[in-house]
Amino acid sequence: MAYTTGIILFALAILISVSLHEFGHMLTAKGFKMKVTRYFVGFGPTLWSFRRGETEYGVKGIPLGGFVKIVGMTPLEEEEEEVTEADKHRVFWRKPLWQRTIVLAAGSVTHFVLGFAVLWILVSFVGIANPERAEAYEASQETATVDVAECIPPDDATIDFTCSAADEPTPAREAGMQDGDRITAAAGQPVTDWDSLVAAVADLPPGEPIEVTVERDGTEHDLQVTPYAAEVEQTDGTTETVARLGVSVYLDPAIPATVTSGPIQGIGDTFSYTGDMFRETFVALADLPSKIPPLWDSIWGGERGDDTPVSVVGASRLGGEMVQYDQWAMFFMLLVVLNYFIGVFNLLPLLPMDGGHIAIAWYEKVRSWFAARRGKPDPGRVDYLKLMPLTYAVIIVLGGFMLLTITADIVNPITIFN
Repeated sequence: MAYTTGIILFALAILISVSLHEFGHMLTAKGFKMKVTRYFVGFGPTLWSFRRGETEYGVKGIPLGGFVKIVGMTPLEEEEEEVTEADKHRVFWRKPLWQRTIVLAAGSVTHFVLGFAVLWILVSFVGIANPERAEAYEASQETATVDVAECIPPDDATIDFTCSAADEPTPAREAGMQDGDRITAAAGQPVTDWDSLVAAVADLPPGEPIEVTVERDGTEHDLQVTPYAAEVEQTDGTTETVARLGVSVYLDPAIPATVTSGPIQGIGDTFSYTGDMFRETFVALADLPSKIPPLWDSIWGGERGDDTPVSVVGASRLGGEMVQYDQWAMFFMLLVVLNYFIGVFNLLPLLPMDGGHIAIAWYEKVRSWFAARRGKPDPGRVDYLKLMPLTYAVIIVLGGFMLLTITADIVNPITIFN
């Protein structure tokens, strides 16, 4: 039940975010006296609406976004809409460039403001993942420093499983291995990091004792450990029996899992985290084409990488998992990341995104300036009809990518809490 509730809550949060995006367009347009005739949440048939002044507000039947209608986005639209002479000065394309730029960018700015506000609350009061903990975890991976599990978990153990007196101790625990020990050799094979430890142990025959060398407080100790058999699920859905010692990557319990900054310091920290997220967003956008082949392979049985893109469906499923395991900070952090990504993506200079309209508006301004400098007549507005093939091409590519991610999120979803 909690999982389903989480999915619904995250999908609702996305709908609210997109609706606020459109609200940002409407608010700034009205602020500049542009004529706004409609603001709706959703698409399709109208379920409910009311009119206030010249604008109709309402809710439609398909809750997959929203839209705002600003009269005369282009000269062609003005002709099609039959704008009265009294309203001609209020159409979008006739307004000054700086006003049009603000209106077009307002949707993305809304995402940035919303993401920043939620992130500030998390950083200041709730707590976010401690970067020192991540650094310590990475250091333990690089040195094969281990935590020793108390017992062998059953095959159907969940993430919140705890050992009882009836459970069998792990081989590492029985052999005297301790938390914080650094494994330097296993079964005669040198161990330098976590991956080499797994490689040295996984293919050993379970039930046969091996010698494991650990370093503790600068002194090496040789221990006799008898690996147990564990069932590991493969990417194709089959299971394989491997040997395990009963250890995991070490995390110093003295390092808190989360940290809070307080409301004042939280402002600076939020700006810092925002800068990091923006850099990661641009890196993700640059890497997007390289993620398509593995995403396609994951649909046909290949392993789904944790760094592959997700759709609204996949993000909502992750949100459901976070609620299921009471990870509300992660839930809202995912919303922050999503809002920042949508905001940046929407500003890409491609139609039909807002960034494409901004790019065209500034291109017109620059082109007119150069024409005036050269004593030539103003070339006027860009003919949007000539750009329609490119616009349709972008829509087809984005639609295909969306369909690909949704399919992958249904048949081979990314999960956090296995």
